[in-house]
This record gives sequence, C-alpha cells and structure tokens, in this order.
Amino acid sequence: MSRAEAVRKASPLWALGLLRSELLTTFRRWRTLALLGVLAAVPVLVGVAVRIETGDGSSAGGGGGPAFISQITNNGLFLVFTALAATLPFFLPMAVGVVAGDAVAGEANAGTLRYLLVAPAGRGRLLLTKYATVMAFCLVATLVVAVSALATGALLFPLGDLTTISGTRIGFSEGLARALLIALVVAVSLIGVAALGLFVSTLTNSGIAAMATTVGLLITVQILDQIPQLHALHPYLFSHYWLSFADLMREPVYWDDLTRNLGLQALYAAVFGSAAWARFTAKDITA
Repeated sequence: MSRAEAVRKASPLWALGLLRSELLTTFRRWRTLALLGVLAAVPVLVGVAVRIETGDGSSAGGGGGPAFISQITNNGLFLVFTALAATLPFFLPMAVGVVAGDAVAGEANAGTLRYLLVAPAGRGRLLLTKYATVMAFCLVATLVVAVSALATGALLFPLGDLTTISGTRIGFSEGLARALLIALVVAVSLIGVAALGLFVSTLTNSGIAAMATTVGLLITVQILDQIPQLHALHPYLFSHYWLSFADLMREPVYWDDLTRNLGLQALYAAVFGSAAWARFTAKDITA
C-alpha cells in the first residue's frame, strides 16, 4: 500500500493538478483581477487621450511620449506597441512583482505553506509550480494589455497596412503577427523580475513585505538605469534592454539587443531561481 501511495505521489498528473490549483487560486484573487483591470485600462486611456488630442487634425505625441505614439492616428495597430512601451517600464513589472512577491510569503502569512508541504509536492516541485504560475501571469498580463490596445485601436482609429521603423510597408496580417511576437517578447522580458520576486518571497513570511521589497528593487533598478554616470552598469540591469522589442518593427529585424535582452533575462532567472531554491529548500517552515 505504501508503495502504491509513493507511485501516486510521484505521478506527473499530480504535479499538473498542483499547477492547475495554483493557477486557479492566483487568477481568482481579487488582487490579481484588479491588477489585470488596471493593465487593461492603460491602453484605453492612451487611446482616448490620443483621440482627443488629434480631434482637430493635429498629430499625436508632438515628438514626446512612448514609442510609436505619433503613428496611432494612421493605424490603430500602433496602439498595441505604444501600450506595451508605456506599461513595460513600470506597470507590467510592478504587477509581476506583486504576484511573485506574494507567491511563497503569502502562503506563509496565511498559514497554508506547511499544509502545502504536507501534500506530496516536495519543496522543489512546489517552488517550480509557483514560478510557473508567475510566468503564466506574465504572459496573461502582457496579452491583456495587447488585446485591450488592439480593441481600443480598432474602435478609435483606422486599421490597415502599416509602415515599419525602417520605412517599409507590411500588410495588416503581418503586422498582427509582429504584434503577437512583440507581446511574447515582452512577457519573456519579465521572467527576470519574476525570479527576483520569488527569491524575495522566500526570505520573509510577510507577503506585504515581499511585495513592497520587490517593487522597491524594481524602482531602484529603473533609477540606476537612468543615471548616465553608471553607464558601465546599465547592460547588466534586467530592465536595460526591455524596449528592444521595437526592433521587431524594423525591416530587416535588428536582433542584437533582442538577443541580449533574452539572454540577460535567462541569466537573472537562473541566478535568482537557484537562490530561491537554495533558500526555500533549507528554510525552516513555521507557518
């Protein structure tokens, strides 16, 4: 009987059930829904603001604002790129930081962490499930921004062929494909923040403290990335190449900064993921 239980406990289906449970728990929380609601509202606000500003026939942006904003009035698809550029520096990573920071510390604060470890999960598998859930949130949050921007752009502005940064024309279907690819790149750009937040979450039993620390570190890194005197440090900051997704709108695509960004995110995920595993597997669980 004990052998049968061991086989059942090691079953991959059980691990999938744990992941499913984590996903449902995360995406049913009011806090998560509120974060997604705020992210969905940003493209609507940007689109309405551009529509009002250009109501007299003037061009949007005036040389300032997020990338692509001056092109929105010509093609609503550019609102997708503008919304991602506007939310990526703060709103998207802040939302990911909140979810990641609460992943382990929130369970400890609620007194459910010991209960989860009594189940046949194991610390390593539980931590991996938590990280997979946060990465799923990265993807969902990014798609929420992109879909909201696409719907708003279609309602307020014309759609059709669009002009790339290089000045070439591409069809609307190819533009949609590039928009989807950009959204996926933005989602992957957040895995470094997700790993950092998960590591911080293993250091404390307070979900609020973990979330505040993760967001504080995010703001600090963003400030450091804007100080010219620290230019030698900039290429190693996880946020430095975030806006490189704009290179996907070049013809041909400029891959150098894109690959640097993806490699840097993988490095942060490996380093802080390993640190989270080392901390969590050795942590004395009291809650």
